[in-house]
Amino acid sequence: MKIENTEQPATKNLLLLDQQLCFALYSANLALNKVYRKLLSRLELTYPQYLVMLVLWERDEIRVTDIGERLFLDSATLTPLLKRLETAGLLARYRATTDERQVIIALTDAGRALREKAQSVPEAVMCATDCSLDEIVNIKQQLEKLRGKLINQL
Repeated sequence: MKIENTEQPATKNLLLLDQQLCFALYSANLALNKVYRKLLSRLELTYPQYLVMLVLWERDEIRVTDIGERLFLDSATLTPLLKRLETAGLLARYRATTDERQVIIALTDAGRALREKAQSVPEAVMCATDCSLDEIVNIKQQLEKLRGKLINQL
């Protein structure tokens, strides 16, 4: 990608903080996480725990490996998250009957009930962005496209 600037050669501009894609993503992520932290505090969830719950609300009784793949998390990161959610009484873990190596995660009644309390979170986040639905959809599609391209480079 070539960045045009009439005042300085492009090579000098490449190392400016405000020219970095990574910094734009990082700082936007920090701001977004602050919004989520405020909203999720009433649910007593952290943002990563909320993501796990979203996966489980979509599909209950799912393998740990499937949750990890869906969230792009390795088991070293996911296991402590799941243990905290289990301790909070939101999910249960058990071994698959067909393959003892597989751990299955299932929502408890409390985990299912929490879904109702979380219903307002997506709309509140959208309001906080002050973006239209079309803008949100476009940003999300562009980020997913970027993620796919970056993953293909690994």
